[in-house]
Amino acid sequence: MTLEAFADTIIPGAKRSPDDRAIAGVCDDPGAVEAGAIELLETPATGVTEGLAPLSAALNGHATAYAAEHGLQLDADVPPFVALDYDHRAALVQNLTAPGHPEKDGWVLLALFCNMAYDTAPHLHTGEAIENGHPGLLALGFAKPDPDGLWRFAEYGYHQELAKRHPNTDPASGSLE
Repeated sequence: MTLEAFADTIIPGAKRSPDDRAIAGVCDDPGAVEAGAIELLETPATGVTEGLAPLSAALNGHATAYAAEHGLQLDADVPPFVALDYDHRAALVQNLTAPGHPEKDGWVLLALFCNMAYDTAPHLHTGEAIENGHPGLLALGFAKPDPDGLWRFAEYGYHQELAKRHPNTDPASGSLE
């Protein structure tokens, strides 16, 4: 729940239900959590999976200290970071990722993975992510593949050919022979 709240602070999304506490609901569109931030963070290839529990505990410790410093009463039914409203979550994350903060590298890394889950969906097969309506890829306007599953682009990205096609390019597949 704490990591979901962190991901939602990085790229906010809509609540999944009225009683959803991890997602603050400051946006009407899906955010990092729905894009799979937690699934990505839990993917062993990220190299951060073993550090997630300590990061979550540290974030809750920072939230407790932040609340005390600002005279905030935290709801004990949820983890401390989750108990903060969105503006306080964002302020705390801004402090943790600020230049000079001794733990900055860890928090920035966590934020980068949350962005990555939304922007590129590296934990999913791209074609399936698009077919299943991945919110980040849809929001970014990522093109769908052709019916055969390959990406071909009839129009040039800059509306002009930037380079000549290699003479050994197979016209059917678009790849080198």
